[in-house]
Amino acid sequence: MTSDLMTREYERMLLQPTQSYARPVAVPIYAGTTQDAFVFIVEDDVSMREGLVDLLESVGLQSQAFSSPTQLLNMELPDLASCFVLDIRMPGISGLDFQARLVAAGIRIPIIFMTGHADVPMAVKAMKAGAVDFLTKPFREQEMLDAVTRAIELDGTRLDSNRRAIETFTRFQTLSEREREVMDLVTAGLMNKQVAGRIGVVESTVKIYRAQVMRRMGAQSLADLVRMAELLRSAPAPTTSLRAILDRPK
Repeated sequence: MTSDLMTREYERMLLQPTQSYARPVAVPIYAGTTQDAFVFIVEDDVSMREGLVDLLESVGLQSQAFSSPTQLLNMELPDLASCFVLDIRMPGISGLDFQARLVAAGIRIPIIFMTGHADVPMAVKAMKAGAVDFLTKPFREQEMLDAVTRAIELDGTRLDSNRRAIETFTRFQTLSEREREVMDLVTAGLMNKQVAGRIGVVESTVKIYRAQVMRRMGAQSLADLVRMAELLRSAPAPTTSLRAILDRPK
């Protein structure tokens, strides 16, 4: 092989991906199709941003990339299983600062952090605050895809819970004030006689209210009704823009 040919061959080898595996094919990640998931990428390095978008697109995942958390603030939160892929060190709002604001606002969308510096204390802080993964650059494509898959599955579970809570709240709105009062006391563990004494009616009246509550809420048992009450107490804020949520008065 001539010197020129050897040089071109060596350059070609250097440009090849270092991974020994084939890029994964598009497979369902959540709720039957990758179209049911969305990934928000925040990375100030344009080549890294574009590379992540291409990687996720190669397995059928929708994504949108931003150069800073500030750009992301005006986005609407989709009613899809989602996750954030954030560079931990960025100008302006850092990844950790952005995570802290999300946590304070009660936004539970999973976060995957990326960093070019192996910083154990920073990784521990991020994980304690709820990050689902912490990847050190350069990472393998499969590592990112595995982390995104875990995050999407986790957020899918959260969304299912939220949807049940919304359905439960819709049923709860059909109850009268007295029925809501009875539901609150019954699910707090009070017996019919105790509820009657608390609200000033006879026990037979409580039984009537209780039956009406069970029917309107679609509860098959007291345990069902207790679970519904717990969902109502942890109902999520309506889906809206991140800025509206993060700027909401405390």
